[in-house]
Amino acid sequence: MHNRKRKHRSGNPSRRREEREPQRTESAERIKFIKGTNTWNMGRTVTVAACTLNQWAMDFDGNLRRIFQSIQQAKEMGATYRSGPELEICGYSCEDHFYESDTLLHSWEVLAELLKSPICEDILIDVGMPVMHKNVNYNCRVAFINKKILLIRPKMRMCEDGNYRESRWFSAWTKERMVEDYFLPRMISAITDQSIVPFGDAIISTKDTCIGFEICEELWNPSSNHIPMSLDGVEIIVNGSGSHFELRKAYVTVDLVKAATFKAGGCYIFSNLRGCDGARIYFNGGSSITLNGKILNRGKEFALQDVEVTVATLDLEDIRSYRNNIRSRTHLAARAQPYPRVKVDYALTSDGVISNRPTIPISCDYYSMEENESSRWRYHTPEEEISLAPACWLWDYLRRSCQGGFFLPLSGGVDSTAVACLVYSMCDMIVSSVSKGDSQVLSDIRKIVGDGEYVPTDPKQLCNVILFTCYMATENSSIETKTRAAELASQIGAYHHGIVIDTAVSAVLGIFQQVTKLTPRFKVHGGSPRESLALQNIQARLRMVIAYLFAQLMLWVRGRPGGLLVLGSGNVDEALRGYFTKYDCSSADVNPIGGVTKTDLKKFLIYFRKKHNMHTLDAILDAPPTAELEPLQHGQLAQLDEIDMGMTYKELGAFGKLRKQNCAGPFSMFCKLLHMWEDCTPKEIADKVKHFYRCYAINRHKMTVLTPSCHAETYSPDDNRFDHRPFLYNHTWKWQFKAIDDQVSLLQDGKTLRSSSAVEGVAKRQRGTVGMENQMQSHCSRVNTQTNRL
Repeated sequence: MHNRKRKHRSGNPSRRREEREPQRTESAERIKFIKGTNTWNMGRTVTVAACTLNQWAMDFDGNLRRIFQSIQQAKEMGATYRSGPELEICGYSCEDHFYESDTLLHSWEVLAELLKSPICEDILIDVGMPVMHKNVNYNCRVAFINKKILLIRPKMRMCEDGNYRESRWFSAWTKERMVEDYFLPRMISAITDQSIVPFGDAIISTKDTCIGFEICEELWNPSSNHIPMSLDGVEIIVNGSGSHFELRKAYVTVDLVKAATFKAGGCYIFSNLRGCDGARIYFNGGSSITLNGKILNRGKEFALQDVEVTVATLDLEDIRSYRNNIRSRTHLAARAQPYPRVKVDYALTSDGVISNRPTIPISCDYYSMEENESSRWRYHTPEEEISLAPACWLWDYLRRSCQGGFFLPLSGGVDSTAVACLVYSMCDMIVSSVSKGDSQVLSDIRKIVGDGEYVPTDPKQLCNVILFTCYMATENSSIETKTRAAELASQIGAYHHGIVIDTAVSAVLGIFQQVTKLTPRFKVHGGSPRESLALQNIQARLRMVIAYLFAQLMLWVRGRPGGLLVLGSGNVDEALRGYFTKYDCSSADVNPIGGVTKTDLKKFLIYFRKKHNMHTLDAILDAPPTAELEPLQHGQLAQLDEIDMGMTYKELGAFGKLRKQNCAGPFSMFCKLLHMWEDCTPKEIADKVKHFYRCYAINRHKMTVLTPSCHAETYSPDDNRFDHRPFLYNHTWKWQFKAIDDQVSLLQDGKTLRSSSAVEGVAKRQRGTVGMENQMQSHCSRVNTQTNRL
């Protein structure tokens, strides 16, 4: 029987004693601590650095500066090996710029600056950049030391899912354990005095250890390279990565590197990008150094820091003894196929028997709401992730767009409130970073506000400087939403105005009336669905026009140069359903919540209210979602979003996950929901699925103009690169819906039995426990004659 708890396999009694006495970090029998110093006796330790960089696509000058900074910090922290993230020289999101020879040229120019700099002397370094070999573009790691290039290692597994399209620009190196000669550019040869260097799947052998490489996707791939490399004696595996943020994903990379080193032994250096480098994704850092299944050190996931260097010191003998104790592994290693080795006259360890103290592994508290100093790191809750990732993404977008702040149409509802709170969260992070001495953040915020002496000390005050909000009322707006918007703006410190736009609405209607001699009416006033929808859209679209007017001129009003970025506030569920007006306030410069569900946004506001003690959020959370585009009835709301959509936000979330994550079409979705929604009859489920797909098909065209948003949810309908589908559908889905109808007929004929819980659910419905459902059914019957908020 195999005992998978490897720590119990050791025959070393001191290790077993260590497990019984967790307060003792090392065995007295194994090594002796020299009092008054930071060294241990009898160990071969190596200090390595994983660098997290906030790079920017095509910003070669800034990228070089941050790489230099990371190398300098790594050396100051005692590291003899430094690794960085994927494609750090040019930036990951260059996309079709990778086709340009200029991108390759400038990447070599940056490498030349690194090679000849004294900062890069006496430390082994690898950097990420594109390299063309035999007229083929490869995503590569370039390893060098003391003006000599040791190896160019191309990526062997392309990432093609979700937001990634790597094979559009790069090819995978498929020649396993093979290298070829690469002829260096003359500008590089002049520095290195080399004309040819090895290019391919090889490893580096120093005087004391062996180093191998994976690049991002190779860690995720079922046929990961770290397994054969570890069997061939590679002790340190380095991964330069470009892994982006998604809600509830943080544990994945941690589990992968822990599992890799648990079963194979060794040290795994994982270096990841951070920030918005010019696209819709946020790279969430979290660089780590792992040894034999345990995390030695890990960087922050969410921070404004441009450069973060994570170091750890490890004993190479720990790798060797760990591996040798796994006897099944040693038998495999004994017959492992060898890798080509690039030998280098350099040692990562010191020459003497006295070496640095190894880093003690750290643990994790899953989803703890409080910081735990003893564990040193923890996973963030989804609510915390929402408060941090989009806020960091906004910060990068704001400072790199050279704008003076944000303009947000504030409606008093959950969505725009969440966006305002995210800007406040960003301000809170800025103040915290400045207080900790981050000179880059201070320099950036001074440029944004146009004051070279400005020092932010209070998030609320900073919010007043960079966030402009406006409540745009019409005759259909309620006093409740106006009050909630004003109170929220006051609590977070936003520079707020409340205006009435009825004059503009009347002016536009006047033009139409002048031409047609007809006056459209709302449904409650006897108008048709088309008339009512057109009147709603006039209000929504005018708000977008007014928002851009105010965004261009409000800094002028306050005597400051520049303009403001307009923030959108549509959530991922409404985008999926198409429940928004094309070119209304959903049309903005950026949308920080476009990848977040309504349910998660509410949870975020609950968390935010507790953290910042903002009582105004209670009323906003308790209020029913409404667009407030139809006339009030006796001063009360007559329009509710879920009734208008014909489905609840919870149902929308289920549709979204099945459509994208489970790759379900209408029929498959119906079949899966039969088991998920056992309190619904087959006919009810069929009607819901049909209604969703009709609305989805009719409104999919809106995705082509969807405001760029921070990617966060796995079922995002973002048409730009995450969810590639047509935008013109046959909304009748005739063949698919017939398959559903046939299955419903079989179920109703009794050829397939429903579970008893379904019968109970039907009984509940018959007792009238779902009044809102009846209203939705009524709405669904009109779906062929109108679309919501076209």
